[in-house]
Amino acid sequence: MIDLAKLTYNEAGLIPCIVQDADTGEVLMMAWMNQEAIRRTIEQRTTWFWSRSRNKFWHKGEESDNTQQLVDLRYDCDEDTLLALVDPAGPACHTGAQSCFYRSFFDKAE
Repeated sequence: MIDLAKLTYNEAGLIPCIVQDADTGEVLMMAWMNQEAIRRTIEQRTTWFWSRSRNKFWHKGEESDNTQQLVDLRYDCDEDTLLALVDPAGPACHTGAQSCFYRSFFDKAE
């Protein structure tokens, strides 16, 4: 396993994490992690993130029960983006949508 300190974080100490359904491949969301959120995610096998707006850790599903059980956590070739493969227990988006990426710039008829 990579030393978490060797990952490339932004100036705020954060790294983006794409969350993907391990079974379907659907991209569910993107959220920010810091070293502690990564450590918690790996140890507890459930996703933890850093909320920039609330300036605190949040455990996905702590309020909604829409948890994400970790199947695998990967990092890209530049070591500056994470990919969490998860088994979701409900929708990922706070709107109730399965994925946060439910809107398109293009008309579906195009």
